[in-house]
Amino acid sequence: MARKADAIKRSIIAVKRSDVEYVNLKFADLVGRWHQVTIPISNFGPHTFGMGVAFDGSSVSGFTRLESGDLRLMPDPEVYFIEEVDSTRSASFICNCVEADTGKPFSRDPRFIAEKAEHFLVTTGIADKAFFMPELEFNLFDDVEIFGSPQTTGYAITSGEAGLDPGSYSRCFPWLVDNAGYHAMPPADRYWALRCSMVSAMEAAGIPVKYSHHEVGSAGQSEIEIRPNTPRRTADHILIAKHLIKVIAAEGGVVATFIPKPLHGQPGNGMHFHQHLIKRGKNIFYKKGGYGNLSKLALYYIGGLLKHGRALLAFTCASTNSYRRLVPGFEAPTCFVYAIGNRSAAVRIPKGIGLAREARIEFRPSDASANPYLAVAAMLLAGIDGIINSIDPEKEGFGPYDLDVFGLNDMEAKGIKPVPHSLEEALEALREDHEFLLRGDAFSPDVIETWIDVKTREIREISRHPHPLEIQLYLDC
Repeated sequence: MARKADAIKRSIIAVKRSDVEYVNLKFADLVGRWHQVTIPISNFGPHTFGMGVAFDGSSVSGFTRLESGDLRLMPDPEVYFIEEVDSTRSASFICNCVEADTGKPFSRDPRFIAEKAEHFLVTTGIADKAFFMPELEFNLFDDVEIFGSPQTTGYAITSGEAGLDPGSYSRCFPWLVDNAGYHAMPPADRYWALRCSMVSAMEAAGIPVKYSHHEVGSAGQSEIEIRPNTPRRTADHILIAKHLIKVIAAEGGVVATFIPKPLHGQPGNGMHFHQHLIKRGKNIFYKKGGYGNLSKLALYYIGGLLKHGRALLAFTCASTNSYRRLVPGFEAPTCFVYAIGNRSAAVRIPKGIGLAREARIEFRPSDASANPYLAVAAMLLAGIDGIINSIDPEKEGFGPYDLDVFGLNDMEAKGIKPVPHSLEEALEALREDHEFLLRGDAFSPDVIETWIDVKTREIREISRHPHPLEIQLYLDC
């Protein structure tokens, strides 16, 4: 309690010295979208942390029913940042959601679920901490138009960097050749300076960045890699980063999008997660001489990720669009296998692990349509289950496959478990395989049922709308 009181005091002093006009209280709904309530700085003080701010949970996706909607936002005094939008300077706190009457944590608050997964890891005695390092991939487009009515449906994306102009077949030099944007430099990389502004804003908000660069896609595809942190704090950082990237892009006159597959024939946007466990200050994923210099415990963790992979994707690849990215030929994995340095594998072990601090594994199917709190919690719980049950990925038939899995013929690929072909398949897998998520009461059956219900409604809504390609294919039938 003393530590929290000190944190509250420090944050109040720091915010009031920051020359801000408003304080934003931000929280994530069940699907991972941010919301906020804004209070003037004159109404900000110790009572903000003691009483919180009431809000209607029934108006938030996946939260409460109309007849029992009252919840409260309780700002975390240790997670805040200063931002400026449209010349208005404000401080933003990430909040926990609690029941309005009892003050108890709200069971569907995704941040609380991530916290419970972290706590469960400690209770097992396996490790003291987990660390996750996300790679954020996104596109920067000059313009995006979306039009939809009973008579008109479609979208138009403009990218001068790739020469994509719906009204013209001409290209203005310099442009990037399709799928040749990896580590491009200015002037072909038109967004280097804008990405640097994004990185500066992220670091000013307390998010340490490893590096940034242009990605393979020619239409402004970019990557910013965040340094590792604990699961809940990593998810905080992802939401802050996505917010800042979108705001700075808009101020620069472009559109930032994390949608997994915005362009047919171009690489999609993933959100790969590097992961490792720490016990008594040591990285317990490391063992010199092991496969990839990984310990047996690390391999069991991989076994858990791969065995529960189809259910896991219901949280890590949480949109119908996610499964348009998970196709052969674009470095997005299509099979649940593991290997050293293999980007066609669902779990990649980075090459050249020579020191304990470098030991980690990378889960590659995930993307930014996920709620990051639920994604990191689900991955951690799957890995823990692998350790508890000694799930050996080699004995389970998950590899290692040190070859391009996309190039395997049907006979060679027989027995390899494929990723789901749709969100519907992933949700069905989650229905059948979710016991590992219930450990430590991290996920409750209610949360899983609600998630399936919310995502099933998304699927049904999309399925009711005719697709432009359907009109093209079947108009003359």
